[in-house]
Amino acid sequence: MKSLAIFGSTGSIGQSTLAVVRLHPQHYRVQSLVANTQVDILWAQIQEFHPRKVGVADPVAAARLRERIVTQMPDAAVRPEVIDQPEQIAALAAEASVDVVVAAIVGVAGLASTWAAVRAGKQVLLANKESLVAAGQIMMTAVAESGATLLPIDSEHNAIFQCLPVGEEPAKAVDKLILTASGGPFRTHPLERFSEITVEEACRHPNWSMGRKISVDSATMMNKGLEVIEASWLFGMPASRIDVVVHPQSVIHSMVQFADGSVLAQMGLPDMRTPIAHALAWPERIESGVAPLDFTALNGLHFHAPDFERFPCLRLAYAAIESGGNAPLVLNAANEVAVAAFLDGRISFNDISRLIEDVMNSVQSGTRTAAPESMEAVLDENEWARAMASAAVIRFENSRG
Repeated sequence: MKSLAIFGSTGSIGQSTLAVVRLHPQHYRVQSLVANTQVDILWAQIQEFHPRKVGVADPVAAARLRERIVTQMPDAAVRPEVIDQPEQIAALAAEASVDVVVAAIVGVAGLASTWAAVRAGKQVLLANKESLVAAGQIMMTAVAESGATLLPIDSEHNAIFQCLPVGEEPAKAVDKLILTASGGPFRTHPLERFSEITVEEACRHPNWSMGRKISVDSATMMNKGLEVIEASWLFGMPASRIDVVVHPQSVIHSMVQFADGSVLAQMGLPDMRTPIAHALAWPERIESGVAPLDFTALNGLHFHAPDFERFPCLRLAYAAIESGGNAPLVLNAANEVAVAAFLDGRISFNDISRLIEDVMNSVQSGTRTAAPESMEAVLDENEWARAMASAAVIRFENSRG
């Protein structure tokens, strides 16, 4: 039986993971759950899965959970320990009793726990793409040194992982990696109306059920840009050999094109339980709870080249990986700040890409462009880039009057 630590348990990835675990109680045991503020969802998970430890990043939410546990769980022997200190929460990923760590916290906030899991040599189911965007070289070096196993559970990277030949270096056998993108809710939206896009519209993804931040990233296609950077580190492939195609049906989750002209594609319904089940059971396979694909019900599969005018964030992501140094980290930090400002109504949808480009241009015209060489430096650089982006938000607000 494998023991799991699930970071981001109340989010869409965390809940999908627990849905798969629910189907296989004889194979998986939940050792710890980590969340931020959603106490009600976390409380229901505690009652069902009985973790020994629970991490809650928000101190107020942690206090509410402790009170509920004490008043509603009379048997002290079965009460989970509630942890709210950042260092102790991250350390849950490295505990000796944990076999598998699900890294599903959104953004750089998930970096510390992913780092702890990698350094401890755990099997890491990676959904936190920002860990590789912000600290790719450092993270992959640590994976090699510790013997950790990094299994992607983003649907696109998991699809590529399934299509790659076993035991071969991808760069030797593969011509290109092809990431598919749905195009989000604004694939055909009139460009002249982009400035009027509301938060509700941006968070209404046509195919996938996701959190608000990731939904906005999908709407701008920054999510796909971050995935290009992540794929480069995961599979040792230069960005020049990683293509993005818009595939509105979200049935083909990604493809691998080989040197002989062959293409392998991984297909299935758009449901995160499929890649999660694959990674949980790897190298075997288990039931995910997802219905099989009915080919007779498909009305066709369509593919289009991405429109960089419509989706400038994708162009910025390619520019960041080509620039190297700290550019991917700055890109991600500026995006996190810009998306938060959009969700708060401080800037427009169009302003997201403009703000990111403004921050990236400011950094590239300065002297602070080198890639950080330690995790401490990554965190310092991230705070510096976020401060620059926060200042840009104020400038954009002021310019709007």
